[in-house]
Amino acid sequence: MSRDVCNTSKSLDSESVDISDVEKEVTNVILSGKDEIEPIENEENIWINDPDNADVDDDLENLNIANFFHRVDSDQIIYQKKKRKLKLVGKYVMGDLLGEGSYGKVKDMLDSETLCRRAVKILKQRKLRRIPNGEQNVEREIKLLRKLKHKNLINLVDELYNHEKQKMYLIMEFCVGSLQGMLESTPNNKFPQYQAHGYFIQLIDGLEYLHSMRVVHKDIKPGNLLLTLDGELKITDLGVAETIDLFAKDDTCYIGQGSPAFQPPEIANGLESFPGFKVDIWSSGVTLYNITTGLYPFEGGTIFRLFETIGKGEFTIPDEIDEPLRSLIVGMLQKEPEIRFNLRQIRQHSWFSRRPPYSSPPVPIPPLREDRFHKMTVLPYLVDHYYNDPNDNSNDVQFLTEHELNELERSKADAEYSNGNAHSSSGRRHKSRNKKNVSCISVKNFPGCKQS
Repeated sequence: MSRDVCNTSKSLDSESVDISDVEKEVTNVILSGKDEIEPIENEENIWINDPDNADVDDDLENLNIANFFHRVDSDQIIYQKKKRKLKLVGKYVMGDLLGEGSYGKVKDMLDSETLCRRAVKILKQRKLRRIPNGEQNVEREIKLLRKLKHKNLINLVDELYNHEKQKMYLIMEFCVGSLQGMLESTPNNKFPQYQAHGYFIQLIDGLEYLHSMRVVHKDIKPGNLLLTLDGELKITDLGVAETIDLFAKDDTCYIGQGSPAFQPPEIANGLESFPGFKVDIWSSGVTLYNITTGLYPFEGGTIFRLFETIGKGEFTIPDEIDEPLRSLIVGMLQKEPEIRFNLRQIRQHSWFSRRPPYSSPPVPIPPLREDRFHKMTVLPYLVDHYYNDPNDNSNDVQFLTEHELNELERSKADAEYSNGNAHSSSGRRHKSRNKKNVSCISVKNFPGCKQS
């Protein structure tokens, strides 16, 4: 330590020295460093909190915290509306967020050349490295989607890479939602049989194409079955799919992956090898059971208990499920893969070949952010970018107070309730406070703030 700095401690032993003079002396000593300072002889004099300076502690105890914190009323909290900024990735115009999963985000997108609406899955390599087998699953999915083309299979349109940001953009055909989202929007979590029949036929068509290409999906479930604007079903998420070798004698697989509730008994019991195609038959049977009853055939509090229940292969079908649907579910959920239905037997079944009668209105696709038409979210970005005049005062940044924002959301919820959308708005009313379209929050700088 510098002797100049040490000398400042010595100067505090005098009772007549003012604190402000000491601060000035410290500053001058540190900046100059020219004078020769004597070493400290008496170490007892370096302590500041001696009885003579006890008034400093008294001042800290009597400190008023209200001098540092001010009360702010709700009408002084300002929310700034998020400004739309046009973003281009190659020839594609980016839109709003559609959803987010464990691998990445999915956003709305427009092809500027063909004007076709697309969906882009944005993947970050840094995030994929933290997921077990994340990068391998994505590479496998891209490789399969390049060669697989079917009307009931999600279509990969384009691939873009940003090496600087370590991002990967997978442009796919646009889908408005999944069967899982539709089930969760209904009170009973199930479809009418005639509606489930249409989705199941498309699922078997897509599954038959995958098996003809010697591909085992391994993760068939309502969450991986998407719907397009015209109601066409698309099988997606081939991250855990496996391709059977062309010269293999059968469809034997050795690795079981996928959602635990949709795994067959042979995987739940830990067999080293199992028929791959019968895995998809089982998961399709669980999916059919789920979309027609609103329940799962096998349940358990933990994965261990769930696999224990699946391994036994014992389940019950609700009484509301009549023949011939009951026999189809039983045939697809046979414990032994050898006697489990194959695709040919499913197609020849009487429930598959004959559509059930109309019983109740179909389950609609749930709205996206209160928009039941799922309008293209790219258009507002294009309008703001090309048609808004920067000199127009009407396009200035708008600010809303907390009170005004709550009043707008309350009036919007009341309008939806009066229009017959009570079911969709009631679940969002208590969450509306956390879903404000804001980019930042600030506080007005009023001179007359009241102290608490």
